[in-house]
Amino acid sequence: MRLSLEQLPAALERALKGAYLISGDEPLLVEEAADAVRAAARAAGHADRRVFFVERGFDWNELNAAAQSLSLFAERRLFELRLPGGKPDKGAGLLAELASRPPPGVLSLVIAGKLDAKAAAAPWVQAFVQHGAWVPVWPVKMEALPGWLAARAARLGVELSAAAGELIAERVEGNLLAARQELHKLALLADGGRIDTDLVLCAVGDSARYDVFQVAEAAAAGDARRSMHILLGLKNEGAEPTLVLWALTRELRGLWQARERERLHSAQGSGWNLAAKPAPRALARMRSMPLAGLLVEASRADRIIKGLAAGDPWTALTGLTARMAGALQPRRISGRVAQ
Repeated sequence: MRLSLEQLPAALERALKGAYLISGDEPLLVEEAADAVRAAARAAGHADRRVFFVERGFDWNELNAAAQSLSLFAERRLFELRLPGGKPDKGAGLLAELASRPPPGVLSLVIAGKLDAKAAAAPWVQAFVQHGAWVPVWPVKMEALPGWLAARAARLGVELSAAAGELIAERVEGNLLAARQELHKLALLADGGRIDTDLVLCAVGDSARYDVFQVAEAAAAGDARRSMHILLGLKNEGAEPTLVLWALTRELRGLWQARERERLHSAQGSGWNLAAKPAPRALARMRSMPLAGLLVEASRADRIIKGLAAGDPWTALTGLTARMAGALQPRRISGRVAQ
């Protein structure tokens, strides 16, 4: 069966399967799902736990031999297989065997990275779906994060105001590990009371972790406030201006090519080198965006970063990001890069 993260606890209470696959790239949620399976396994008497890390050169015969051997310590065993890449390669057949025909007294728990559509259709994954359980774990979306935080706070015995939840979500920027840590700290400070914005402002730091793609996506979508916040975070984290500019330019080229395809009524073909696949919000704005001027401004920012033109790199990036997001009016540019 295929289970959501929310369905897993009830499913474990009803009946324990012989094999579980948990996949996803959100460490906190994946580990919590694995903890739930481990706890259910212990309660069912699977006291002998063995962990296998699938790295380059992993010997699948070791896992096969362990599955065929008898436990020296307990009648029931838990085999935990860490599969970060999500591709078992030579071990796919063995995993399918463990899922479809579990050895007596063995419960298999496979923890994998995110599985794309092709990987999810692999026979070994489908073996878990048909005979065991597959729990794909998805990140919490930004708009759902305040609600996620409120539910977590309730489990800790405290009330989280809506405004406080929004503020924490903004400060952790999707970092769920940081969010959990901050909630536990706030719950202690609230001492069973209510967590409001004043308490959050006093106790919660900016725990966000950013990448260059986030600032480009936010700017292209017209979210000026978030794009500026991410850009400042990247600067404070010591990001290279060259990488930030590359992400912004990549997004602009993707929008340019999308607009050209629309203008020419042409489908994407081998002649198109799509730099980025713009999100729907960005595509909805592209007709009103001064893409030519923004690309010229990106070229000037490139010259500043390389020391070929006067100016500060981060100031140039701030102006470009703000104009992409629609926070500033585009400058009049002749079409040539200023010297």
